[in-house]
Amino acid sequence: MGSYYAIVTCRNSEIEIENAIISLLKQSAKPRYIIVVDDGSTDNTNSILQGIKLKNKNIYIITNPDLGYDIGRVVKNWNSAIDFAKNTNLEPTDYHMISTDDTHYEELYADKIMSQMDYDDKIAISSGNYDDNNYTTPHGAGRFVRSSFFDNVLGRYPEKMGYESVILQLSLYHGFKNVVNNEARFSHTRPLGTNHQFYEFGASMRTLGYHPLFVLGRFVQCFLAGKPMGRLGAIRMLYYYLTYEPKKEGYDSMYDPEIRKAIRIRQKTRILQIFGLKNTNK
Repeated sequence: MGSYYAIVTCRNSEIEIENAIISLLKQSAKPRYIIVVDDGSTDNTNSILQGIKLKNKNIYIITNPDLGYDIGRVVKNWNSAIDFAKNTNLEPTDYHMISTDDTHYEELYADKIMSQMDYDDKIAISSGNYDDNNYTTPHGAGRFVRSSFFDNVLGRYPEKMGYESVILQLSLYHGFKNVVNNEARFSHTRPLGTNHQFYEFGASMRTLGYHPLFVLGRFVQCFLAGKPMGRLGAIRMLYYYLTYEPKKEGYDSMYDPEIRKAIRIRQKTRILQIFGLKNTNK
């Protein structure tokens, strides 16, 4: 079976962080190592992490200064962990796993995800599921990313809003596929959207250049089903898509025209397929 390491980001997580890490340590297919990025906690999170580290030599901790809460630093922290693994010559692995401070996994979670990815090397990204819906696109924590794809196509996560979506789009663009393994189960102790109220769900669809019909379809689907974000979350997502004004540079800015064009083409093709029409793009 393949190998992986896990990245966990946290801030002021004294109530949840220990159980989140224990969940990873109890996996039947254990991570080769775990890199935890503490983003400036002001509670007892760091002390708890240091205590866990004393008992587990394969846990590494990166401690950031307290700069206040900023969801935009999540992706920077992922890149910090990836850089740390490379710069300290930690063992290369077949995959890396993105986790959080409030996620718990069944013991066979990693085993189920990697077994499928090992069998099909065209799967670039895969996650499990946390509710009763049958999703087709990896979402939330628990996602595994194939190292050969990531290193050759990205190397680092783009430190811009919509970073989770763009890597999925680039996977498809380069001929890979993304899979949800509904047999691999995980759960969150915090409701989805607790920290961001789905602001980035809508705003990032603007920065990524999502087709309006694609956005409308997602809104209708989420609103009617009431999942995974709830009807109010779906309304907020659509509102932020319609009203957001991208910045000229930085985390809140538009993606490159080439990326936006590729996303639009794929979405237009999907829309035409749904309505049984042919794509006339050359």
